[in-house]
Formats: sequence, C-alpha cells, structure tokens
Amino acid sequence: MAGASIQQISELLRAKKLSPVELTNDCLNRIDKLNSALHAFITVTAKSAVLQAHQAEEEIQRGNWRGPLHGIPLGLKDLVDTAGVRTTAASAVFKDRVPAADAEVVRRLRAAGAVILGKQNLHECAYGGSSVISNFGVSCNPWNTAHITGGSSGGSAAAVAAGLCCAAIGSDTSGSIREPAAFCSLVGLKPTYGRISLRGVIPLSPSLDHLGPLTRTVADAAIILQAIAGFDATDSSSANVTVSDYVAALDQPLKPLRIGVPRKLFFEELDSEVTSSMNCALSALEHLGGEVRELELPETGDRTLQTAEAYAYHAQFLARSRGLYSEETLRRIEAGAGISAADLEQKRKELNQARHEIEQIFETVDILVTPTTPVPAPKISDLTGDPEALRPRELLLLRNTRPFNVWGLPAISVPCGFTAAGLPIGLQIAGPHWQEARVLQVAHAYEQATKWHKREPEIMERQASSPAR
Repeated sequence: MAGASIQQISELLRAKKLSPVELTNDCLNRIDKLNSALHAFITVTAKSAVLQAHQAEEEIQRGNWRGPLHGIPLGLKDLVDTAGVRTTAASAVFKDRVPAADAEVVRRLRAAGAVILGKQNLHECAYGGSSVISNFGVSCNPWNTAHITGGSSGGSAAAVAAGLCCAAIGSDTSGSIREPAAFCSLVGLKPTYGRISLRGVIPLSPSLDHLGPLTRTVADAAIILQAIAGFDATDSSSANVTVSDYVAALDQPLKPLRIGVPRKLFFEELDSEVTSSMNCALSALEHLGGEVRELELPETGDRTLQTAEAYAYHAQFLARSRGLYSEETLRRIEAGAGISAADLEQKRKELNQARHEIEQIFETVDILVTPTTPVPAPKISDLTGDPEALRPRELLLLRNTRPFNVWGLPAISVPCGFTAAGLPIGLQIAGPHWQEARVLQVAHAYEQATKWHKREPEIMERQASSPAR
C-alpha cells in the first residue's frame, strides 16, 4: 500500500479488505529495507506497533471503528515524548532520555486508533533547516539521496515520501514541517499557534513552536489535524478555540478568492525553476476562481526571541553535558546566552503585537500565496563541505516560511512542480488565524486540479523490490 493515501487505506481497513497487521508489517519491512539509505527513523518500535495493529484489527472486526486513523501506521519526530520509548531530539545529550508519559498529541493519536511505528530523525535539537546535523546520521531525500530532506523534520519527511509510514507528526519553529514537505513533494501543515498542544514536546522556542502533520495529500492532513487539534488546559500555549470540521470543509464549493501575493522578499532571488512553477501555480489558482492582488507584508527578520528561548531551555543541559552537543548546535544555542530577561520580555510583547496586526492583511485578501522555499533542495555535500556557509544557507531555505511562525498563521506547503533534475518544488498557502479549514480547502482544490502529488520517488520501487536484510 506504499503510495496510497490515508483516506484510501482507511476505507479498505473499515471494509475489512485490508488488515492493520498486514499494513503495519509492510511498513516495518520497508523500514528494514530503506532506513539504512535514508536515516529516516532513529527508533523503530516494531513489537509494540504490531501489538497495536492486532488490537486495531480486533476492534474493527467487532465493528468498533474509531475513525479514519484506526489501524493507520504513523511516525513521530523524535522530540515528541512517548512513554517508555526514548525521545532523543537527535542529540547525544538526550540519547538515553525515556519519558514516563506520552505527549498530548500522541495520546490523541492513540485514542484515534493510530499505530505508532517509532521515532524519526531530525536536525539536532530542531535547531536547523537541513537535517545534516544529527547524532543518528544525515537524513537523505528519497527523490535523490545526494540531497537534503530539509529540516528540522527531515526524517519524518523522508519516511512519508518513501512509504515507510502513512504520515508523520513534525514540529515547525521556522518552517520545519513545510520546508521538508516542499523538498520531498509532500503536504506539510503548520496550524495556527495554539491549535495543537505542545505538552510533552522538547522545545526549541516555545513562542514559535508548532506541531503538525506531514502527509501525502491534503485530505490526509485534514484527517490528522481533526484528531489532534483542540484545547489542552495543561498547556499554557494552547488556545480554547472551536475546532472546525476540516475534512467536511474539503468538499465545500470553493468561493471566489482574493489571493495575496507578497512579491517583496518572498519572490526575490528565486531559482528560475521555482519561479516557473510558481507562475503556473498562480495561473491554476486563478482558473479556480482566484483574483491575484499584490501586497507587502511586514518585516520579521529579528531572531532574538528564538535565540533567547532556545538558550533558556538548554542552559541546564549545557551546565552538565556541554560536550555532548555537536559543535554547530552548541554555537547556535550559546548565541542566546547574553540576552537579558528584559529584552526577552520585550520581544514577546512585540511578537504578540505582530500577531495582532497581521490580521489587518486579511481585510483585503482571503489567503496568502508564496513559494515555500526560494530554491530546491541543495546537495548534502554543498552544506557539509563548508561549515561556515551552513547557517546562512539554512536561513535562506527558511526565509519564506519563518514569517508565518512569527505571525502564528496557519500555513501549508503542497507540491507544485519539479525541477529538470527531478527535485520537488512547493507552494505555500496561508490564511487568517484559526482558519485552517480555508487553507486546507484551497490547498485541496489546487491539489486536485494538478498532478504533482501523484508522482512517487523511484527509491520506493527500486529499494522495496530488493530482499529485506
């Protein structure tokens, strides 16, 4: 069933035409064959996954179907806590860290009947946009393993793109779901800040962190969001805002759209093939009833808040385990050491103000559209060969996604093309706070009007046909 959507698989499971155990074993076999080439998973929980699959099968056979995630094998970025299973953040600092309780998002997935396959690789401590720094190997792009997956949810993206799981949960502080989605031809959704509980997640910057799904289709992203969205009274970042019916919204007729296109910054210095794909994508949206309106968005370049919050969390671990961080991650974390509490408080006030003021943009447009990234996925060797250039290159890759973390707006990346060399290109669609349904609806309409999401990387067939180790 590699390459099939959750929506398709779920119908087969509910009709008892497919076994959750068979599906889970297929994923585990693919992990066995492909993970050594991709470094997508850090920890594979095969035994418990099979037990969960048997439980799902028994429940479905008895007619106790929990919903579209029942019996569906998923992966988790390895900074999401899992009770009794190590959660490492891809760092030697946390290599033996075993949480006592599940993160809230995991609890909700289990309640929906999902099967948890294991924990997925990432850029160390989520502090980077390439996933080339990890204590567990560099995540490789299934479309071309010489290229990066993006980061920091790189292992999750690689796993979904290569069919090692049906979907994954990633985190996004500057674009860490959407950038890997773009580079791996996936759908990556960052909901509104506060929509999904962050309890039980190793933070990078709590004021900017978001959780969300990486999936093969927009409908699958809606299905997962439906299961994990909602208020968590134990999480100070969680907002008590009504959760829409995201899946039902996909089938609603698309109303005429005012499409905001911010040329300044977001469309500057684009790779020529990204420019071409974006022009085609905007034309497709116009054919769907959209009216393009050019506008300017506020500047969001200051990174003081993220730097300070990252240091604040890691200070306790630096005091006793400084030598366990990679040199580059250590440099990034320690950059926040000199920021005062007063400056940090001021930056948080400025963040809240920015999130309030961005709402004015949606008085004149309904959605915002940009390229997800200015360039396609670079080669791994281009980033690892020059350590001094790594961070500037990552900041370029995250340039178009990071502002939406600052504003806390829901934003999604969907496939919108490929380069001549076969590397994926992503389209970013964003909307007002709490309007995930609108963002998903537009993304779904675009997806259905195009063919990009139907392609699969060659590694899926080439490697999956080889004998298991």
